[in-house]
This record gives sequence, C-alpha cells and structure tokens, in this order.
Amino acid sequence: MRASDGDRDRVAAALREHVAEGRLTVDEFNDRLAQVYASKTYGELSKLTVDLPDIDLHRLPATASAQARQRPARSRQTGLKAAWAAWATASAINWVIWLIVVVTSVHWVYPWPLWVMGPWGAILLAGTLFGKEQRRP
Repeated sequence: MRASDGDRDRVAAALREHVAEGRLTVDEFNDRLAQVYASKTYGELSKLTVDLPDIDLHRLPATASAQARQRPARSRQTGLKAAWAAWATASAINWVIWLIVVVTSVHWVYPWPLWVMGPWGAILLAGTLFGKEQRRP
C-alpha cells in the first residue's frame, strides 16, 4: 500500500525521537531519513524502524502542537516585559538629562520628558490591558 507524506513525516518524527533517546547515531539517522523520504510504500517505511521499539506515531505531532500552543503566551509576556523595560530605561535617561539641565541652568526648564514617556507609556498601557494574544492557525 502506498504511503502518504504524512506517513513519511510520522516515521521521520519517530526517528528523531529515537536519536534523542540515543538509540540511533546521527549518521544512522541521516541515512534512514533519506530513505524515509524516498520510500513509496508502508513496507519500505516499516523496514526502516523494524529494529527500533514501537513509538505511537500519531501522538508525536499532538505533543509538539501542545508545546507550540504554550509558547505564544510566554513570548507575549516576555515581549511586554521588554517593551516596558525599554520605556523605563528611555524615560530614566530623559529625566536624568532634564535634571542635569535644570541644575546647571539659572532658570526653570519645562519638564519635556513627559512628552517622551507619556504617549509611549499610554500606548504600552493600552496594549498591556487590552492586547489580545495572537494565535497561529
């Protein structure tokens, strides 16, 4: 019976799992992987894994997709932390410059750093409060 691309991908995923567990060397994996994508039938695919223990090939992609679903939440949170850190750093630098100018000048200087941190902070705050997680299909 002819094998589909999905069948070949599942066997390739199983071979990757066997390499990760130390049952195959990298050279053996590369040789078998080339044979996997050249295989046309289930018989040819089964010959490539006959000496390896069975792995439920239908569960491997589901496990990978479950991990992929958890990543966007962490990456969004990390992105927000980085954006707020950049805002805080830029604001602090501007306030230090303003303070140096005020101390070294004879007259009062308008607090211009508010114009730097205000709009940027408002946009960040709105994104933090009302931003949605982007989900990939």
